[in-house]
Amino acid sequence: MSGEGEVPQAIRKLAPGKLVIASHNEGKVREIRALLGPFGIEPVSAAELDLPEPEETGTTFVANAELKALQAADLSGLPALADDSGLCVEAIGNDPGIFSARWAGPTKDFGMAMQLIEDKFAGLPPETGRDAHFVCALALAWPDGHVEWFEGRVDGTLVWPPRGENGFGYDPMFVPNGYDETFGEMEPDAKHAMSHRADAFNQLVAAVL
Repeated sequence: MSGEGEVPQAIRKLAPGKLVIASHNEGKVREIRALLGPFGIEPVSAAELDLPEPEETGTTFVANAELKALQAADLSGLPALADDSGLCVEAIGNDPGIFSARWAGPTKDFGMAMQLIEDKFAGLPPETGRDAHFVCALALAWPDGHVEWFEGRVDGTLVWPPRGENGFGYDPMFVPNGYDETFGEMEPDAKHAMSHRADAFNQLVAAVL
């Protein structure tokens, strides 16, 4: 297992072949497929296998990723990779954090979720900073219960109104530090090169592939 900012020493390597992506979020599945493409891995999504979505009862990104990966590996008999990620807005106590998807409601309305964040700022002093960061925890589980995990992060600021049609989730309101475009405006390859998910994947690749 790894901690943030260190290169992990994995106990177990991931062999080429099928790997379950333990997510029903099409945006996440699409990004993970693209990141795994060069490594001889054959991703298959939980939705394709008709696997259920577990209740996310963990109190951290890592805990939620781990429970999703373990369930998918157990039910499928294949190694499984799960992602738990979210947006942490510093001025509002790092919310929505692990509840990022839940803020979008059962219909996954992230336009509404972004508006909820902006509404929080309406009640704060005008000089309040708009610093935020995305966190991505990846958990890689095998059917025997072995797990490796990796956590990535990217820092930035929030803009309003949202900009761009690319990406998914809160991407249109997040500008990573050092850039002028939101994740919603960036081309996918540009985002994949420096996102929180890419950070976590770089650690995973160094460790298990």
